[in-house]
Amino acid sequence: MLFARVVLLLQLLALTGLGLAYFILPHEMANLSGMLLMAPAAATDVRAYYGGLQLGLAAFIGLSLVRLDLMRAALTLLVLVYSALALARIGGLWLDGGAQQTFNLYALLLEVVSVGLCFWALRGLQRV
Repeated sequence: MLFARVVLLLQLLALTGLGLAYFILPHEMANLSGMLLMAPAAATDVRAYYGGLQLGLAAFIGLSLVRLDLMRAALTLLVLVYSALALARIGGLWLDGGAQQTFNLYALLLEVVSVGLCFWALRGLQRV
């Protein structure tokens, strides 16, 4: 259970930090991956989707640290979300010729590691 708590706490910190960064600095964060936000609507969309969604996930993870009955659900959600992101990123790298896309390769590494840690933590909880 301690390992699961540590994994969830790390995810909480990462998602909160990234969510706040995307909400407060949408242009700068979008530029990291080569995106340009050309209209106010684009900046609002980045604030909502990249910022708000990550902050919402972080809030659920925080709740799961307080309510142990939600811990399995939070880890399952993270496994599914990071798996979907990794698979979509792999598809995008394949379709877009991504051998030179360092941002996406690092993001993929983070997603795969997160899937592994969350899955490992989930398996550990199932034994308890």
